[in-house]
Amino acid sequence: MHATLDSQVLKNAVLLACRAPSVHNSQPWRWVAEGTILCLFDDRYRTVPGTDDSGRDAIISCGAVLDHLRVAMRASGWHAKIKRLPDPHDPGQLASIEFSSTDHVTDTQRDRAEAILQRRTDRLPLGWPTFWDSYEPVLRHMFDDSPVTLHVLPDDARPLLVEASYRTEVVRRDDWSYHAELDWWTSPFVVKEGIPPSALASDKEHYRVDVGREFPIRSHDDRRLEVKVDRSKILVLSTPDDSKADVLRCGEMLSTVLLECTMAGMATCTLTHLIEVDESRDVVRTLINEQGEPQVLIRVGLAPPLENLPAPTPRRPLDEVLQIRR
Repeated sequence: MHATLDSQVLKNAVLLACRAPSVHNSQPWRWVAEGTILCLFDDRYRTVPGTDDSGRDAIISCGAVLDHLRVAMRASGWHAKIKRLPDPHDPGQLASIEFSSTDHVTDTQRDRAEAILQRRTDRLPLGWPTFWDSYEPVLRHMFDDSPVTLHVLPDDARPLLVEASYRTEVVRRDDWSYHAELDWWTSPFVVKEGIPPSALASDKEHYRVDVGREFPIRSHDDRRLEVKVDRSKILVLSTPDDSKADVLRCGEMLSTVLLECTMAGMATCTLTHLIEVDESRDVVRTLINEQGEPQVLIRVGLAPPLENLPAPTPRRPLDEVLQIRR
């Protein structure tokens, strides 16, 4: 953060960055600005142990908000220099960031920041992404300088994913803490966190999405009837190993994929339930030919073009996530 950077620019960027997706919309992050440095911390009080025993989902979520912050600041004319895991004595500090002004902001950089506001996690059935073959090379180019690897699963791998998704639910069928957690984060009374009922698939819609987490049923709607069955492409992001640095980087690349797909007019849904249970993660590991450690899956497809954009899910107010130390 340069001395001439206005604090309101920083506040606006953090507010926009916090539109990033997180496990159950728990928003497990905390920002501290002091002097010329902005720091990102893992908010341990907001972790979800029933789902995320390893802490992996929370770190991925923080990686996504870190990249969203980079995108938001770049659109405001500031380049972010990120140092990841800067303090070995403070494992909760995930990144420190300094900013330098830039001479020019491109239309694409502005569009990418705008995509933060347009992106939604779409848990309904998605149509086939008809132009995927021409778009995939563009997306892969984003990974050229990243330790994270993008895998696009073939369509004939889907039955194995469906079986693995089912087994995940079977393993957790009697896990009361897991189900209590889902009940908490999907309460119909959510105000600034969690997943509102309108963002969940209903009992009827859920049966048309073969690979997805089973959330509590909160409605009996039957939306998007023209999409009879989910035909999304399924992507996997993997890392060389399970280090915190690798998982954080994976969250950053998750942000990149979601925003790039949004800019291309595609809908997305992040999936982590297949990674949280060893049995299903082993299946995903096999599907990517043991090329690293799978960290997250993403459904990518098309929503009906005339469908209204759903309301944004709630977020915590700025004063709960950002502290500015004078």
